[in-house]
Amino acid sequence: MVLAGLAVLAAFAGLHWYVWRRLVRDTTTPGSFARRLGTVVVVAAPVVMFAALVTERAGAPFWLQRVLAWPGFLWMALFLYLVLALVVGEAVRPLVRRWVARAEDVSVEGTSKDDVSVEGTSEDAASVEDVSAEGVSQDPVPEEPAPVVRPAPSRRLFVSRVVGGTAAAVAAGTVGYGAYGVLRGPKVKRVTVPLAKLPRAAHGFRIAVVSDIHLGPILGSGFTRRVVDTINSTQPDLIAVVGDLVDGSVEDLRPAAAPLAGLRARHGAFFVTGNHEYFSGAEQWVEHVRELGLRPLQNARTELPGFDLAGVDDVAGESEGKGPDFAKALGDRDRSRASVLLAHQPVVIHDAVEHGVDLQLSGHTHGGQLWPGNFIADLANPTLAGLERYGDTQLYVTRGAGAWGPPVRVGAPSDITVVELASRRA
Repeated sequence: MVLAGLAVLAAFAGLHWYVWRRLVRDTTTPGSFARRLGTVVVVAAPVVMFAALVTERAGAPFWLQRVLAWPGFLWMALFLYLVLALVVGEAVRPLVRRWVARAEDVSVEGTSKDDVSVEGTSEDAASVEDVSAEGVSQDPVPEEPAPVVRPAPSRRLFVSRVVGGTAAAVAAGTVGYGAYGVLRGPKVKRVTVPLAKLPRAAHGFRIAVVSDIHLGPILGSGFTRRVVDTINSTQPDLIAVVGDLVDGSVEDLRPAAAPLAGLRARHGAFFVTGNHEYFSGAEQWVEHVRELGLRPLQNARTELPGFDLAGVDDVAGESEGKGPDFAKALGDRDRSRASVLLAHQPVVIHDAVEHGVDLQLSGHTHGGQLWPGNFIADLANPTLAGLERYGDTQLYVTRGAGAWGPPVRVGAPSDITVVELASRRA
């Protein structure tokens, strides 16, 4: 583990050196202010990023977490896309170099002796010399100071600035647009799921599924209010908050979570823990969401008109002896009734299949959050996002409403999903 950690740090440092080389060293002149400033940024930014991660997990004073979170986590996303853009730039660089060389050749071929003029000479100046030569006295003509001629940047420097500047602009634009997508709030997605056992009376029952809100040093009460307003606007029959609500303690995030008390649904709002609750004091949060009007389902089940609703604790709770207990939540139920399971991580789908669950609602994956992270997340989860079938059990995975770490999403837009249950008897 130590060797693996050192290897990761070495790779991380190497990539930062690569970014510094292409964006700072290759685009600036030695000793210039721009080079000094760029060097400070590339050295300080990863330090702030690691400090943001450590202070959040260590429960540092909340004001310090907030100070470090924005620059630290934004650098995490910006660094990713700087590296990707610069790697693409390596392929483009020879083409730019060839284009510049061709432009220089055309410029040289287009000049001639007739085009070359000496600065400061003109017909008027020539006439003055002629008059002087004839002996006519003239007042001395003051010499104009020679213009300062700045040498044009070398071809290598020019190409580096074009490629590096384009890469930086693309990375910054990508991160900026991705941050805007998170901060404006999630959009509503609608999915219809037919359940064989659902009675006709429950046809059209709507569950608003929200996951991975990740309230913390960056996303606060304003973001929570947008999420609550969006959910309430769908007028659901039931609300399911399927984990990773917070990144922080109740003491720090009480104001951020307060708008959750405004959630409204005919059959109420239910909550199950996610892995991040176990980094933030899961028991305290379970009690606090209960105070806010949500009903926690800790390896428990409740009967609703037309189906059973069950919820299990997240697998991260196993380290505290409080992981998912499917036997407790589902073991003694009437299997002739339709069942819906709330479970934060999709990986428990095989347990759900074994216990005859008709539909599992999950989050956790964020849809990958930052492309190309979706490829890694897809390998780690049975379903990355959307609806899939496993035997007689269907699994729906929402991309989540917020974001962990960088408040940025690229290629994985946030959502709140309204799952409408359909009866085949209707």
